Amino acid sequence: MAKQSAPRELAQVAPKLVEITDDVLFGDVWERPGLSPRDRSLVTVSVLAALYRSEQLPYHLGKALENGLSVEELSEAITHLAFYAGWPNAMTAITLLKKIADEQSA
Repeated sequence: MAKQSAPRELAQVAPKLVEITDDVLFGDVWERPGLSPRDRSLVTVSVLAALYRSEQLPYHLGKALENGLSVEELSEAITHLAFYAGWPNAMTAITLLKKIADEQSA
């Protein structure tokens, strides 16, 4: 997995947040051996979709594909969470997934 990091331009306004994101979230939590990057991506995408965090979701959908999840697996997870997290959340997530999948296949 390529090293993840917070967007560099955010360091201009929130240097400590970027530092913590890089060092703690991506440098420690994402690197822990208890879950594979693939599994961490599935959990992350599911939570972001369930909480309607559509600004963060595209990055993590792309990362999930890089980490070995397929479009079909992500689609199945999003379909499943529609019944627990709400239809609008799932429809937003699936729309973003389609856009990312289309961009990657172009």
